[in-house]
Amino acid sequence: MEIRKDNKFYSFVKKFGVYIIAGAVVLIVAITATLVGVLSKKDNSLDVGTQPLEFGLPALNATVLKDYSDTSLQYNETLNKWEAHFSVDITSEDPSVLAVLDGTVSDVSYKYMTGYCVTIEHADGFVSVYSSLAEDVPVKEGDKVTKGQKIGEISDSAAGESTYGAHLDFSLLQNGEEVDPNDYISLQNK
Repeated sequence: MEIRKDNKFYSFVKKFGVYIIAGAVVLIVAITATLVGVLSKKDNSLDVGTQPLEFGLPALNATVLKDYSDTSLQYNETLNKWEAHFSVDITSEDPSVLAVLDGTVSDVSYKYMTGYCVTIEHADGFVSVYSSLAEDVPVKEGDKVTKGQKIGEISDSAAGESTYGAHLDFSLLQNGEEVDPNDYISLQNK
């Protein structure tokens, strides 16, 4: 059968053939990428956030000295000024400071006002910060820690709160924003 050049189909293919081929190639690439993504996903994979996080305590048998407050100012006796307090100050007869969740130590540092500090990154965008620790910190940056693992000891290394004596200054962040640790951990009932 001979194709006549005045045939409408021939004219259509001649005019739009490049677009048809390009569209088919894009469609094939999209389908292939989707199939590769679906087939390469492991059956035992767990999406972040599907299991609720169960926080542990940063210190056992603790007493709250100064609570979190982002809505009203609290008086800092050491600095003799009123300020927001984005952490919870805790004391305990047991000086052990414990990781509240599994995670990775992202920072171990010392600053004059906050003392020795350990920062741990956790699932779901949480970060826990433990300040006013004793100098002998048993973890280092990059260490993997488990919930309840000892990461330091309570001390009076934070010059910015020296009138409180030996205590842990515990902060919790989610997605870079300070959050009230009391919303996740029963710190008041120890």
